[in-house]
This record gives sequence, C-alpha cells and structure tokens, in this order.
Amino acid sequence: MVKVENRLKMIDRKIDQSRIRIKDADDLKSLEGVFDTSTLKTLYFLANKGEIDALGGVISTGKEANVFHALGCGSERELAIKIYRISTSNFKAMQSYLIGDPRFKDIRHEKRSIVFAWTKKEMRNLKKAHSAGVRVPKPFDTRNNILLMEFIGEDELPAQQLRVVPLTPEEAKDAYETTIEYVRRLYQANLVHADLSEFNILMDGREVVFIDMGQSVTLDHPNAMEFLQRDVDNVARFFKKKGVKVDSDAALDMVLSG
Repeated sequence: MVKVENRLKMIDRKIDQSRIRIKDADDLKSLEGVFDTSTLKTLYFLANKGEIDALGGVISTGKEANVFHALGCGSERELAIKIYRISTSNFKAMQSYLIGDPRFKDIRHEKRSIVFAWTKKEMRNLKKAHSAGVRVPKPFDTRNNILLMEFIGEDELPAQQLRVVPLTPEEAKDAYETTIEYVRRLYQANLVHADLSEFNILMDGREVVFIDMGQSVTLDHPNAMEFLQRDVDNVARFFKKKGVKVDSDAALDMVLSG
C-alpha cells in the first residue's frame, strides 16, 4: 500500500502536470480522501479545458460529497467545486430520487452510473431554478462526478447557512417570504427542492440562496407532493422558532395557487 505522504506527493505531482495549483499542504490533505483515479482524471480534464486554475480549502463536507473553493478563468473567478464520492455515496438513496424522473429513466442501476447521473441532475436542476428566478449557485460545467458552480461568498469566505445567521424579526420575515416565493417559483417551473431546510439555504448578505439540489424532482415524480409538503413544513418549523407568524397550510396553498 502506498503511504499517505507518498500518495499526497503523487497527487501534487499529477496536479502540477495538469496546471492546477493547490494553495497549501492542508488543502492537499483534505483532497486526499476524495480522489480516486477516475475523479483525478476528471479533474485534470476540467483543468485542461481551462475551467480550474487553483484548488483551495473545503467549503463543506457531506455524506455524499465535498465542496471545495477554487479559482477559475485565469484566477479571476471564485468557484465552488462539488465532488461526489463514488465509493461512499448512498446510491440506493440517490436511486429513489432518480426513479420517476423522465430525464434519467435510462440510467444503468450501478453505483458509478447513479452518481454520474446525480451530478448531471443537480446541474440541470440548478439551471432550471436559475432560469425560474430562484437564487442558486449558477452552474458552469459538469463532468462525471464533478460539478463546477458559482461560489456563494466573498474572498474565499463562504456564505453561512441560514440556521446560524442572526436575524432581526424583520429580516426573518423577509427571509421567510422569499423562501416561500422561491418554492413557488420552483413549483411553477415543474420542480420541487425535496430537501429544503435551514441547512440547505444560505444567506449571502441578506439574500436567500437555495443549495444542494441534486435530489430535486420534477412534479411527475411519484413522491413530488410529499416532498413539497415536507419542504414547506421544514421552512415553517424553522421560521416559527425565529418568531415569524407562519401558517404552513396557507404557505402551501400559496405555492400551489401560482
């Protein structure tokens, strides 16, 4: 077995050959647990296209994916790079959100194909949400298990999750109204977020931003309405704790009425 330090040196050498800079040793170590050979090749491909100039630190880690800060376009644009881990992703859970989505009815039912389809699905969902007027990270490119998108934040500091942002009563009310309006716009665009909560909403300054849309489904998914109800209930629960007068049934009616 190759020692970790030798593996890191090998990755560093390969990344140098692909013209990707790693900003410091700690960042490189954080990448070690994410890269397999296929992911490295995909990253090199995107770098050779000129999409990525430098990889930075971890923005977030999850059960299925890590998100990293990066620089692209001659280091003039901050990026978020989402890398789905093929070896550890819960492909059975992913599959349940893909079944019923006509966009992915012909995928092969094995882990690599599921993860690649999931990454492509998130790209399409982000595009659809962006076109519907919902503030989401603007997607730029995707290949295999890697998604390149807009970095939400400034000067390498990511925007915070809604759950940890201090809000005045008026700010909380505005954030709630914007959130429900975004849910309505998604619904009108034939999409349900399907995992909406204070963990998957960022506050960019005082702007609401929806993230993590890989699991989002179209309305013809057999569980679309169940997911929509859950999204609205999650939002209502959170904002009630913030002192906002919320009626989840009225909020759902508003979403459905268009």
